[in-house]
Amino acid sequence: MSMLKFQTVERDSFFTRLDFRPKLVMMAVITIVAFVWESPLLQVAMASLLIVAALVVGVKFSYIRLVITVMIPFYILLLLTHGFFNIDQVKALTGKSELTPMFVFPENWWLIGGGMMSWEGFLYGINAIFKTLSLVLVIPLGVFTTDVDTMIVGMVRARIPYKIAFIFSATLRFFPVLFQEIGMIIEAQRLRGLAMEKMNPIQRVRVYAKVAVPLILGAMVKSQQLEVVLQSKAFSGSPVRTYLHESEMRTVDYLLMLFFVLFFIAATVLYFVFRIGAFGGPI
Repeated sequence: MSMLKFQTVERDSFFTRLDFRPKLVMMAVITIVAFVWESPLLQVAMASLLIVAALVVGVKFSYIRLVITVMIPFYILLLLTHGFFNIDQVKALTGKSELTPMFVFPENWWLIGGGMMSWEGFLYGINAIFKTLSLVLVIPLGVFTTDVDTMIVGMVRARIPYKIAFIFSATLRFFPVLFQEIGMIIEAQRLRGLAMEKMNPIQRVRVYAKVAVPLILGAMVKSQQLEVVLQSKAFSGSPVRTYLHESEMRTVDYLLMLFFVLFFIAATVLYFVFRIGAFGGPI
């Protein structure tokens, strides 16, 4: 059964050999810039670059395709919401008193008669779609290309509290176990005569909904076992400890970190001074 799961890339590349600290800076900068930018063109460009970068470093195309497929209903909702109903905000951003009609429903249509989708609202919806896509894709670009052990050491070296780094790494390690349990539950139901291939999408959703109860109970049992193990080992959360894996910054790591810092400064200046990246701005 094909499913969405946490994965690490199998291809060794320039990006996989980087320290996790410049990747943290990259994820923080791209997240902030994606939130601030309102230009559909720049949002499309950023999301496209992230897709290309993810494929180059080894993130599987099937994962990206699955993420986009799962998000399609949400994207359609964003287009309809901003196109039809986000009128006041779009007028304030563009400075227009009237928006340009994309199409208008006939007045005699029940309930939706007279409704108008504007070009400006449609473009703002495009901006929102690719904004969320950028936020979703930047995480695997940084996380999937880093081993969990190296990741936790890099977070500690970045002065992130050890307890937060440990919780983050424990969560990442927990994902494969959860997906393995989902597979085991589905296989157990198949052995009892459940034919998933013959079901329509609604019936499949009902089956997956029933999986939630044993999955949650199993997760609670495992979390309690983890708590007992940590208490038996006198876990204190102190970062003063020895580490099996080392995290050392090289020249290329400093250069990448400097690049994203300069990119953040440039994006901030261009947005607030020249309105580049603003909705209705030059770009």
